[in-house]
Amino acid sequence: MTDHVETVVLDAQGLSAWVADDRKILAMFQVFHTMGSDFVIAANTIVEVSHAKMNMSRLRWVLSRVKVEPLTEAAAKASAELLKAAGLHGHKFAIDATVAEVALRQPGPVIMLTSDVDDMTRLCGERVRLIGI
Repeated sequence: MTDHVETVVLDAQGLSAWVADDRKILAMFQVFHTMGSDFVIAANTIVEVSHAKMNMSRLRWVLSRVKVEPLTEAAAKASAELLKAAGLHGHKFAIDATVAEVALRQPGPVIMLTSDVDDMTRLCGERVRLIGI
């Protein structure tokens, strides 16, 4: 990894893995926690991970340990600009763009744990280090 990571941004897969107590993810999180890293998600990621079989009490516990960034009008406009600059459009990329926008405005160095490295690379460029999960 790196000597210091200020912010760790989680996409839906990263958040879901934490809720599910994925051992690989939890081990990685321990390293980040030791560095003093902040864990951040976009507010709409909560909606994306919620489903009938989700352990909601575990989700609430995890959410109490992350910074939840709101999706404001300004953030939505910035996300739309990221989509345009990357040549992407449509609902498939909309949530990715909001997660990328959150990552790009966090204090660095920033790492994102994501299941979609290809699209996030297009949206974030070199400014966010991506770790595929």
